[in-house]
Amino acid sequence: MFLIIRHSICVVLPMKCPFCSNKETCVIETRESDEDTTRRRRECLKCKKRFTTYEKPNEFNLRVIKKDGAREFFDKEKIRKGLLKACEKRPISNETIDALTDDIERAVRNKYSQEVKSSVIGNLVVKHLKKLDSVAYIRFASVYREFTDLTDLQDEIKKLLKEKKK
Repeated sequence: MFLIIRHSICVVLPMKCPFCSNKETCVIETRESDEDTTRRRRECLKCKKRFTTYEKPNEFNLRVIKKDGAREFFDKEKIRKGLLKACEKRPISNETIDALTDDIERAVRNKYSQEVKSSVIGNLVVKHLKKLDSVAYIRFASVYREFTDLTDLQDEIKKLLKEKKK
């Protein structure tokens, strides 16, 4: 079904209006907002209110193999939460954390199609944090690499300082 609204063609697509729950809305404008996200500006045909939707393609079901051999579906939000915890009280914006999360997810999905070890993901996070902020890196590495005492922490700090001098 096509309608003409304000001298442009409107495609009526089934999308529930968040205001009145009508199921007929009109796509007014479409644009790519990220590499894999489509932004659509819509108008409800009943209440005439406008709203925006964001569409991403369905991701394939990548599974993560945990240290104990258990498998679970890849969850980008777990990476983000780990980064947020490591970067807590550091001068790192949420936008930077979101960008890092997206970079890590993209790297994993580009290289692995069905299964990936959790250690691969952890190493990617460590690599990105090392470049971004040394304190956040040490925080994450101490949990991820399971430091057992202060000498493990001290050794990691020494390695980091040597690399910074180069």
